[in-house]
Amino acid sequence: MDLKLFGEVFLTLLVITDPPGMVPIFVALTSTLPRRERHRAAWQAVALALGVIVVFAVAGQTLLDYLHIDLPALQAAGGLLLVLVALELLTGKANDPDQQATANIALVPLGTPLLAGPGAIVATMLFVQRADGAADYLAIGGGIVAVMVVVWLTLRFSGGIVKVLRPGGIEVLTRIAGLLLAAIAVQLIADAVAAFVTQYVQQG
Repeated sequence: MDLKLFGEVFLTLLVITDPPGMVPIFVALTSTLPRRERHRAAWQAVALALGVIVVFAVAGQTLLDYLHIDLPALQAAGGLLLVLVALELLTGKANDPDQQATANIALVPLGTPLLAGPGAIVATMLFVQRADGAADYLAIGGGIVAVMVVVWLTLRFSGGIVKVLRPGGIEVLTRIAGLLLAAIAVQLIADAVAAFVTQYVQQG
């Protein structure tokens, strides 16, 4: 295994997924769930993110070419999804027990587009394009799995924050998480628009 490549993949994806930054969003989305359901949501989110990243690593460019989708379009779609979730957090709808389902929270927005977002997908695809031989593919796979383990451990043990903050603190954290998500969403959409403009200017 190429340890240098493993380190590059691990550090790049760790910075992109940002496990500490995920904690307030995860806590805000799962604060009303029982402990067992919260742990299940963490596992499902990481499993989905791992699956999405692996699929795009193996066949991402082929899939996008077949569907005639540019990467900026994928980025903008992720941003729009995050806008919807951010609005729920900011308006308090995310805490409505009638609208909550563990699987839904784990899949969107936690699994994708937060963990397996455009940044992680593009970075992985670029690493795969650079790979030369089985040792490199092994290093990339190992780096992806290692990052997902770190993310899972971070989310798995974030329950202590729920106990410390109490309902009032959770309410404040939920609003802050909503604001952060909205900012991430706007940045994703802005980057996508900028990429589209640059692409068409170059073509022209």
